[in-house]
Amino acid sequence: MKKLLLAVALSGLSFSAMAADASALPVTKAAADAAVYIISPKDGATVGTQVVVRFGLKGMGVAPAGVAKEHTGHHHLLVDVKELPAAGQPIPKDDNHLHFGGGQTETTLTLKPGTHTLQLELGDANHIPFDPAVVSKKITIHVK
Repeated sequence: MKKLLLAVALSGLSFSAMAADASALPVTKAAADAAVYIISPKDGATVGTQVVVRFGLKGMGVAPAGVAKEHTGHHHLLVDVKELPAAGQPIPKDDNHLHFGGGQTETTLTLKPGTHTLQLELGDANHIPFDPAVVSKKITIHVK
């Protein structure tokens, strides 16, 4: 029993050390011609508080998170994010970093009135940005 507890404790330490060491995370290569883009709304559009955002991708495929297939990933929508998530680290999951790990290619957002920015970033099976990063142009929308 003591050996089992010691093994469990040591494996927890080793997992914690790996999580703290960014270099321990694998980085997936992107296809050379990969591009992600926002189909709609268009840059500069004025929209209501409910806005449908459609995602586009060329040169790579879309699959749910956890599916590790060459040149395949899933979308992350960055809302009002000033800087891209750190390379080699999982993309955060919060109100500004929206994950579409089911392989979705569109969503309906509810945004407060004002000016907002939207940008897509493709993540690999583990939510880590590709190398090089596959990101869209940042667009600005105005919510009335």
